[in-house]
Amino acid sequence: MTSNDDILRALGRVEGRLTGIEESVTLLREDVSDEKDNAHQSRSVIHRRLDEQAKQISHLDTTVAISGGVDAQIREEIKALKETVEKNHSAVTPALEEWRRMKTLGYGISGLIAFAGLTIGGMVAYASDGAVAALRHWLKIN
Repeated sequence: MTSNDDILRALGRVEGRLTGIEESVTLLREDVSDEKDNAHQSRSVIHRRLDEQAKQISHLDTTVAISGGVDAQIREEIKALKETVEKNHSAVTPALEEWRRMKTLGYGISGLIAFAGLTIGGMVAYASDGAVAALRHWLKIN
């Protein structure tokens, strides 16, 4: 049979192994706890990024909606301005045509005056020799 010393030695070995197992379990718990903390931080970062992306997408949607409204408003104003310009153009066209006609008539009258001036100048130049001779004769200048 086994003696008390053998039993105590066996109990000491069992106790030592249990202590080692406890230490291993404690280390495993710490590792698992660290991994849990790391996983929690990682998920927190991922959720923060997802929240930021959601905010950016919401901001982008708002910007697109506002831009669409502004574009529609600008189109309507351009359409109204185009109609106003066309209406003003149709109202001014007769006056412009009359002005063009008057301008053409003015060119014609200016041409006639210039032609008459040249004709009179030519006649005076032609008649000046005779007039000078007649004037000398009348004044009895040689």
